[in-house]
Amino acid sequence: MRKFLLILGVFALLPGLMLAAGPAFAATVRIVVPAHDISRGDTIGENDLTYAMVDGAALMSGVPTRMDEVKGMQARRMLAAGQPFRGDDVRRPIVITKGQTVTMEFDAPGVQLTAMGRAMSEGGVGDTVTVQNPASYRMISAVVAAPGTVRATGIIAAPSNSIARR
Repeated sequence: MRKFLLILGVFALLPGLMLAAGPAFAATVRIVVPAHDISRGDTIGENDLTYAMVDGAALMSGVPTRMDEVKGMQARRMLAAGQPFRGDDVRRPIVITKGQTVTMEFDAPGVQLTAMGRAMSEGGVGDTVTVQNPASYRMISAVVAAPGTVRATGIIAAPSNSIARR
């Protein structure tokens, strides 16, 4: 019976001991921060970044921990020197803009087609954009391959009758 009470007492005190000891065992994490202020739209290079140590308990999700995660990306907002930022504060550099005429490529076994289209959204290499085929007015989902070039992946929606009659 005494063993049971002793074990029960230890388990009752354990949460309090863990809370008191928690900060002593909190790990620090190395994160990537700007070495200097980076303006919105600037492309980030390795010289623009440095490392900082932060308390792991205060770390937000999505904070980059490796330079190669953000090197070559474009700032979506002003990034202050030494301040943590999230991965969604940067994006791939825009190489296709909305309204731009692009070359659409489509590959199938034994067939390779190219056509001109109009970008309906913007994106960087590897991003998925919507492209309108001016001949059929169909919207096509495509992946940006290079500046001015996309690879078609599929049709998003068929045109309505009023648009197709133009």
